[in-house]
Amino acid sequence: MITVTGATGALNGATVDHLLQHVPASELTVVVRDPARAQRFADLGVAVRRAGYDDPAAMRAAFEGADQLLLVSSNDRGADAVALHRSALDAAVGAGVGRVLYTSHQGAHADSPFAPARVHRATEDLLAASGLPWTSLRNGFYAHSLDWLTGPWRETGVVTVPADGPVSWTAREDAVEAAAAVLLSAGRFDGPVTLTATAAPTFAEVADQAAEVAGRPVGLAVVGEEAWLDAQRAAGQPDPVAQFTLGIYRAAAQGLFTGTDPLLAELLGREPRTVRDQLAG
Repeated sequence: MITVTGATGALNGATVDHLLQHVPASELTVVVRDPARAQRFADLGVAVRRAGYDDPAAMRAAFEGADQLLLVSSNDRGADAVALHRSALDAAVGAGVGRVLYTSHQGAHADSPFAPARVHRATEDLLAASGLPWTSLRNGFYAHSLDWLTGPWRETGVVTVPADGPVSWTAREDAVEAAAAVLLSAGRFDGPVTLTATAAPTFAEVADQAAEVAGRPVGLAVVGEEAWLDAQRAAGQPDPVAQFTLGIYRAAAQGLFTGTDPLLAELLGREPRTVRDQLAG
């Protein structure tokens, strides 16, 4: 049995869709907070169980019978995500899960200026200490984030950032297809695995590709952190959100998102989508 949490979200929901192309619905279970939102899976014959990471007893019951458990990382910025992940792993141990797979992120590092990267690294440490076989899916930074991280370049002709650095922008659609492939690989992958596109362009190189897509010049303006934050605040962005986003650029400038790995292409059986594909829509 493959059990998947967070299946009403964009990431793990799409992973379940890929799994359904290869295994019977009777071999899948989804664990969600609101079963009504998972009705489309229930209609296909997928077992739907109610549980949240903040309900250890419900999680343990929901994880029963799982040979593999795919845990999506918590996206609640107001919660202690590491504590929630610890609770989920404790439930997995109690339920006798065969293997835990976790949706992590490239650049998972205890000292990263990007807050989720610190959460991912702490969770990987919990996985390593759990005693369970585990796989951490270190996905490249999702390419659709470029739609807002590059700013309104289509209108202004300028990509404006506080700092520049290389990022292995990776299509979420490719990451979920690869996650399904890893789940179907019968335990071939152990520990952290990196799933990225094959290139890690800087924002300057992204601007060059944007120019090619648009057929007109697109420049890059590296304005510095304070000027960028001032502009975000002036645009009505709450300061905590702006500071959170700034951490992405800082991590990129430190080279924490720069590595690439051929594994994603191997799992897909084709070249992953590119930055140019994302910019072209």
